Amino acid sequence: MTGVAGTAEEALAAPSGPSPDRGGRRLPRTLHPMAWWIWALALATAVSRTNNPLLLFLVLAVLGYVVTARRTEAPWARGFKYYLYLALTVVAIRVVFRAVFATGITPHDHFIFSLPHLPTPDWYAGIRIGGPVSLEALLSSATDGLRLACMLCCIGAANTLANPKRALRVLPGALYELGVAVTVAISVAPQLVQSVQRVARARKLRAGRSRGVKALRGIVVPVLEDALERSLRLASAMDSRGYGRAGTATRRSRRSTGALMLLGMCGLCAGAYGLLDATAPAFLGLPAMGAGALLCLAGLRLGGRRVTRTAYRPDPWRTTEWAVAGSGVLAAVFLFANLGYDPAQLNPTFYPLTWPELPPVPTAAILLAGTAGFLSPPPAAHHRPDRKAAPA
Repeated sequence: MTGVAGTAEEALAAPSGPSPDRGGRRLPRTLHPMAWWIWALALATAVSRTNNPLLLFLVLAVLGYVVTARRTEAPWARGFKYYLYLALTVVAIRVVFRAVFATGITPHDHFIFSLPHLPTPDWYAGIRIGGPVSLEALLSSATDGLRLACMLCCIGAANTLANPKRALRVLPGALYELGVAVTVAISVAPQLVQSVQRVARARKLRAGRSRGVKALRGIVVPVLEDALERSLRLASAMDSRGYGRAGTATRRSRRSTGALMLLGMCGLCAGAYGLLDATAPAFLGLPAMGAGALLCLAGLRLGGRRVTRTAYRPDPWRTTEWAVAGSGVLAAVFLFANLGYDPAQLNPTFYPLTWPELPPVPTAAILLAGTAGFLSPPPAAHHRPDRKAAPA
């Protein structure tokens, strides 16, 4: 039966704790979604510290291994390849922009080709369009694009490994509405792909034109109808769970929540500026970051009082979650600590052009993050039922 009950089953994530099946065996549990997000965000933080292409390629290899080893067969677990396509697009755009808006080459650079030069007016001075392009400029731009591409792949790995519907249950009450909107938005693309596939299979069973412009209406209309029905079922399931109930927060508490969140975000921005700028005062670094985080937590806790919700079999946080999240956090700590290696090895220069070195400590830190591929529990295998021969 596909209706409110079907959507309700999707909205409630499967319990993460092991439960016995019909044969008495213990089914494998899935990892807590926040463990994957902490691991991925920590690895993205480590990537922001380096510009070494060897380390960046190593991060991509680690992400590919962990995603391949621990992704499930859910619809959201099939999207990592699209993040790889997006990463390649980012690198290509960065290289093209550097080639078009070239800054000229020096006598020591390796000339590759030259683009037509477009003269610019005097008020547009400082930007050169076209001209000679060097190998050093292309490699430098490709490395900058590769760093951003690795960060995107880290976020893609978190979206691939973590169940977005289970992650919704662990969000603070103050962010519950935003989390629902994000979860629904993430689920739209896989659901549309499934609808298109179902309609295409149904059309193959019927006579008529299955390709071309005339067949487009026969595909779009059923897909839109399926999307509308899915939206109505989702609205019914949310209404049955009391979504959108008014809380008991007063006007004073709402203003206090907004003030705490605003001050906390200002503190986080000031702390990030202080950490990135070496000339900034000391109090704009970690102290401002810590004060901003505390204010944001206080605002989230105060705002969460107006939302009353219950959780059916909450996801446990056990030793496995600590191990996976800790492997990513340790990788970021080692790359920021600058202990046991020269910090210049993390950001090699391309002027003059030299082969980058592979520092042992950062390499070991990134490989440590790759241990999440076997520290986390394996995904549950989907076995198809055996088809027994019908009796004669």
